[in-house]
Amino acid sequence: MSDASVTIFHNPACTTSRNVLAAIRAAGIEPNVVEYLKEGWTKPQLKDLLSKLGLSARDVMRIRGTPAEELKLTDRKTTEDEIIDAMVGHPILVERPIVLTPKGAVLARPPEKIEEIL
Repeated sequence: MSDASVTIFHNPACTTSRNVLAAIRAAGIEPNVVEYLKEGWTKPQLKDLLSKLGLSARDVMRIRGTPAEELKLTDRKTTEDEIIDAMVGHPILVERPIVLTPKGAVLARPPEKIEEIL
């Protein structure tokens, strides 16, 4: 697997994200590191990522330490598109880290989930 073919959507302030990045590097891979809080998301990018993960926006929505509740995103009536739009406006709403490789994509919580795709 080439280094360029591995991407981690990373938050350097997150211990789990740092640990997953370290595990990827320990496997001898220097991944493409996307600091999504700085770079943000686009709606097509998130939809593609969710498709690769096989998860819904609600599945990858981070609640703790985010404006999810004040934006009423935890309400079951909130649609997928509304959640994705909120994620574009507030990148912190996306749980991390997410890792993409040629073998698949995972939300690496717990961090051992990356073993499935490395």
